[in-house]
Amino acid sequence: QVQLVESGGGLVQAGGSLRLSCAASGRTFSSYAMGWFRQAPGKEREFVAAITAAGGSTYYADSAKGRFTVSRDNVKNTGFLQMNGLKPEDTAIYFCAAALRLNGLDRAGLYDYWGQGTQVTVSS
Repeated sequence: QVQLVESGGGLVQAGGSLRLSCAASGRTFSSYAMGWFRQAPGKEREFVAAITAAGGSTYYADSAKGRFTVSRDNVKNTGFLQMNGLKPEDTAIYFCAAALRLNGLDRAGLYDYWGQGTQVTVSS
């Protein structure tokens, strides 16, 4: 079992930045790929970014490319999502998730564990 706790969300003006953290406990975090997803009111959960277990590969949704950076520190059992150039359309609850797999990291249904989410609100 892996427990995930997100933090770092908040209210920011358009153009601003936030850094989300995902603290993991339980089984070996370094064995799991980590993904970030978001869900806005009335919309389905969507993929944002993912990073493989050892951190060698990263993947981004088109909406995140060039603005967001996913990373991880396997010593501290923590993942990160650095978000720059935030836009009002980035407003959502952001979730981190862990998957014991190598591919399909943009598919929410393939993740094994989820955090409770952290709210990100971007004002115009």
